Amino acid sequence: MAGKQTTHKVSLPDCPATLWNQMKEESEMKNKTIMSLRISTIALAVSHAFAGTAVAQEAKDNTVVVSGIRASARSAVAIKRDAMEVVDSITAEDIGKLPDPNVSETLTRIPGVQGYRYGGEGASPVGMGSGITIRGLSGQTGSQVNGRSYFTAGNREFNIEDAIPSMIAGIDVYKNPTAEHIEGGIGGLVNVRTRNPSDFKGLTVSLGVGGRENTLAKKANPELFGLIANKWDLGGGSRFGVMAAATYQTSTGRSDATPANGGASLKRAVRADSAEYAALAAANKSNSPAQPMAAYVGRSDINYLASVPLLPVSATVGANTPNLAGLSAEQIGNVMTSTGTSHNIQEETILRTRKGLNLAADYRVNNTLRAYSEFNYTYYQYNQQGRFLNTVDGANIQNLQTAPFSFTEALANRNSNGGSNDVLAGKRLVSGSFLDSAINTTGNNARRPYTTWIGAGGVEWSPTPQLSLKADFNYIKSDLTDEGPAATIDSAPGLTWSVNRVADGAPHQMTFTGPSLGDPKNFVLRSFASAKSTTDDSGYASALSGAYVLDDSMFTRLKFGTRFAQQQSAFSNFTFPEKFLTTDNLPLNATKSNGVPATTVANMLMQSPPNFLGGQGGYAGGFAVVSADQLTGNTYANTFPKAGIPLQGAYIENVPARRFIEEKTSAAYLMGDFSALDDRIKGNLGLRVVRTNSRAIAQVANTLTAAGGYVANEKRTSYTNALPSLNVSADITADTLVRFAYGRGMTRAPLDALNPSVSVNFGNGTASQGNADLRPLTANSIDLSLEKYFSKTNYVSAAVFNKQIKGFVNGIAECRTVETAQPYTGSLPNGCGNGQYLVTRSINTEDGYARGVELAGQWFFDGSQSLLKNFGVGASYSYVDTSNPVNFGTPAAPRLVDTPQPMQSKNNFSVSGMYEDNKLSARLVYTWRSESILFGVSTNPIDGRYIGAYGILDGSVNYNLDDKLTLSFSASNLTNKGLDRFIGESGAGLQTGIERQHYLNGRTFGLALRYKFGK
Repeated sequence: MAGKQTTHKVSLPDCPATLWNQMKEESEMKNKTIMSLRISTIALAVSHAFAGTAVAQEAKDNTVVVSGIRASARSAVAIKRDAMEVVDSITAEDIGKLPDPNVSETLTRIPGVQGYRYGGEGASPVGMGSGITIRGLSGQTGSQVNGRSYFTAGNREFNIEDAIPSMIAGIDVYKNPTAEHIEGGIGGLVNVRTRNPSDFKGLTVSLGVGGRENTLAKKANPELFGLIANKWDLGGGSRFGVMAAATYQTSTGRSDATPANGGASLKRAVRADSAEYAALAAANKSNSPAQPMAAYVGRSDINYLASVPLLPVSATVGANTPNLAGLSAEQIGNVMTSTGTSHNIQEETILRTRKGLNLAADYRVNNTLRAYSEFNYTYYQYNQQGRFLNTVDGANIQNLQTAPFSFTEALANRNSNGGSNDVLAGKRLVSGSFLDSAINTTGNNARRPYTTWIGAGGVEWSPTPQLSLKADFNYIKSDLTDEGPAATIDSAPGLTWSVNRVADGAPHQMTFTGPSLGDPKNFVLRSFASAKSTTDDSGYASALSGAYVLDDSMFTRLKFGTRFAQQQSAFSNFTFPEKFLTTDNLPLNATKSNGVPATTVANMLMQSPPNFLGGQGGYAGGFAVVSADQLTGNTYANTFPKAGIPLQGAYIENVPARRFIEEKTSAAYLMGDFSALDDRIKGNLGLRVVRTNSRAIAQVANTLTAAGGYVANEKRTSYTNALPSLNVSADITADTLVRFAYGRGMTRAPLDALNPSVSVNFGNGTASQGNADLRPLTANSIDLSLEKYFSKTNYVSAAVFNKQIKGFVNGIAECRTVETAQPYTGSLPNGCGNGQYLVTRSINTEDGYARGVELAGQWFFDGSQSLLKNFGVGASYSYVDTSNPVNFGTPAAPRLVDTPQPMQSKNNFSVSGMYEDNKLSARLVYTWRSESILFGVSTNPIDGRYIGAYGILDGSVNYNLDDKLTLSFSASNLTNKGLDRFIGESGAGLQTGIERQHYLNGRTFGLALRYKFGK
C-alpha cells in the first residue's frame, strides 16, 4: 500500500516532574511554582522558536497581571535562558488543551523537528518508528516516557502517533543529550511527560467531550477525556497523592491518491498507418479479442506502444539503457519514456482508534523520602480500508501527445559508467486514450492494533542535605498484530475500456469510456489474499542514581548512576499465498471462462464514494469493489469453501520469517555540574559507558542433512561504547549568552536488521543474509548558539550544529561461504569460487554528517495600549544539510554516492500569529518544508520517489464560557494540502517534477467542551 504501505529546545532545569536527579533540598513550593510557570500551550506553537500569543490583562488597580499563554511564554524563555542542555519543550497550557489530533503533529511545532503525515494526520512511515526527523536524521530518535525508555513492538522507537495529546503534560526534545540520559538516538531524544499528582494542589477534576470531522471522509467521531487527582496531608510532613486519567478518541480520515508507474518504462510509438504497424497487426492482439489490432491499420490517430528492450548491464553499459540496434533514425526519434503515465485510483478510508489510561500515586513521608508508582497504557488501532481501481492499459493509444523530457544516464543509473551524461530518450508520454484496456478493482481492510503499557515504581531519598538517591524500576509490554486481507475482482470476459489519461499537471487526469464501472455484472471474481504477522515485545529496566552537592569547589554537584535493561522481540509471519475465487480454484485464464460473476456475491460488494480527489482528477469514483466490512473474520473462507482459505486462528506460520531478538544493556555514568565567575559561566561534564549484549535467532532451511526442515541459526554479539558530553553557557552581557555543547551519541541497528536469516538460491549461486554483528551508528555532535533576550518574553537566537556520523549501513554483495548450506555446485557462474555464494548483506561502512542552522524568535507587544497588546508573533527557520553515503557497487569495486538522509527537508520554517484576551484565545500556524526523499534512495533514480515541498496551515480558538468551562474549536490542514510524491530524487539535481502520486486528505475540524474544577 502507498504511504503507510499496509506512518513525530529550550533547556529544562532540574524539576521533579521531569528530571529525577534534582537536588532534593529545593522546597516543594518552589517546585510547584516552576511547574505552574511551565504550563504553556500548543498555541505557544514552539517554545524555542515561536511561542503562542501572550496577554497582559489589566486589573482594576491598573496593575498588569500575567496569565495564560503569556505566562507560558515567559516560563519558556526563562527555562531556555537558564538551561545547561540543548532541549526544546512544549507543555500543555491546561489539561486536554493541546489541539492537535496526535502528538506527532505537536512535535512538528519544535524547530529542527519534521514529521510525516499520512491520511491527514501525523504518522509513522510503514507503521514503524516515530515518523519524526530531528536535525535531518530519521529513524535515529530515542523515545522515552517520563524519562524511561519506551518502544513500540518491533521497534526501538515509540510509534509517537499512538500518543494522545490530552493525556500528556509536555514533550521534551533533547537535541544533544548529556551523559545522564539513556542512550539510543543520535538524532535526538523525545521524552513524553504524563501527568502526576505533584502537578495539582488539591482535588482536581477535568472532563472533556468533543468530536472531529474530515471534509473528505464526511464522518464525525467522538473524543472523550476525564481526569481526577487529589492529595492529602497526613500530618508530620507526610502527604499522599493519586491521579487517574483516561481518554478515548476515534477519527475517520481519507487518503485519495493517483499512484503511477515509475522506472524508465521505455516505449516506441508505431503509427497505425505505417507498414511496420501492419506487420505487427498480424501477430499481436489487443486486450479485446473482439477488437484485434488489424482493425486499426491505416489510422493516423492511433499508435502502437512497443516496449523497447534494454541492453544487458555490463562494465560499459548502465541500467535502463535502451537497445536501439536495427532502428532507423525516425524510429529512434519515436522512443519515449512513459514514466508516471499509468496512474490509477487509490481511495482509502483511514480509521484511527486511540485509548489511554494513566494512573499515578505519590507518597511523601517527609521532605527527604518519597515513594511513587506509575502506570501508562496506550491502545492504538490503525485501520486502512482501501479501494483501488487498476487498469491494464491496451498497447494502442489514440491521440498520443508527448513533451520534451531528457531521460539522462544520471536518471537511468546515476551515470554508473562515468563519462558524459548522455540523453537516452528525449521525450515522454503526456496524454492519450489507451484503447481496449482491462480493469480490475481491489478492496482491502488492513488493521494494525498496537497495545503498549509500562508500569513503574521507585523511591527517592535524601539522607543528608547534600546527598540525594533514587531507585527506579519499570516493566514494559508491547504487542502488534498486522493483518491485511484483500480481494480482487476483474473485468468480465470481452469487456474493455478506453482509459483517457493526461499525465501532466497536479493532479493527473483520468476518465473512462466504456461499460459502467459501478455495475457488478461487468466484473468477475479473481482472488483473495491476506498478509498477517504478530510481534510480541517486552522489556524491563532498573536504574539507580544519585547526586551530591559539593561546597567550595568549581564543581557544584556530582551526578552518578547505573542502569540495567533488557528488551526481547519475537516476530512471526502467517501470510498465505493468493487463493483464487474461480470455478476451478485456478488463476483466471486468458478468456476468463472460469470466472465467477461478481453478481453472485453482490452483497459482498460496494461502490466507492463518488468524491474521489474532490472531483479534481477527472474521474470522481463510484466503481464496484469488494467491501472492507466483508473482509473480516471468516466471511470469504465460508463463502468459498473450495478456495482453501484458512480459517482465522488456523493460519500456518511461515517458519523462515520467524525471528527472536534479545538485548541486554548495562550502563553507568558520572557527570559534574560546574560554575565560575559568579555563575556567569556554568555547565556540566560527563561520561556514560554502556555495554550491549545481544542474542538473535533465525530459522533457516536445513540443507546440510537429508532430513531437511528448519534449524535455529543463533548469533551472539557484544560491544561497549563510551559517550562523553560537555555543556557550557556563558553570559556575555546581562541579556546575551553564548552556549556550547558537545556530545557523543549512538543508535543501535533496527531489530529486524539484526536477524541472522539466510536465503539461498541454489540455481544461480546467490544468497542473502541478515547481520547480527551490525554495530550502532555513533555521532560526535557539536552545538553553538547565541541568544539575545530583550525582555522576559521577547528574544532571538541563532544556533549552528554539526553531527559527524560513523557506521552508516550499506548492503553489499561479496563471495562468502554459507554455513547453513551445501557448497554451490551450479553451472551458472556467480563470480565466486570454492563453492562460495555471492552473498548480499548489510554492513557498517561509510561515514557521514548532519549539519545546519536554526534561527528563532518571538515578540509580544508589551506596553501597547492598543489592540496590539493582545497579539503575539513568532517564527523559526532551520537549514539542514546531510551526507548519507550509499555504496551502489561492491567491496571490490565500490561506487559511493553521497545522498541526503531520507524524510529530511533541507529548509523548514514556521510562522505563527496568536491572540488572547481574558475570554478568547486563538492561534494560526503555517509550517512549510522543502522537498525530501521518501523512505530511501533507489539504485536508479528514475525508480525513486521524493515528497514535494508543501505548507500546512493549522488553527485553533478557545473561548472561556466561565472560569471552569471552555469551548474549543480546531482546524487542521486549512490549505487542504497532501504530501504529493514525485519521480526521481531530491537534493541531487535528479528531480523530474513528474507526479507519481497526488494526494488529497481534506480538512479536519474539531469542536470540544472542557470542564475543569480545581488547580
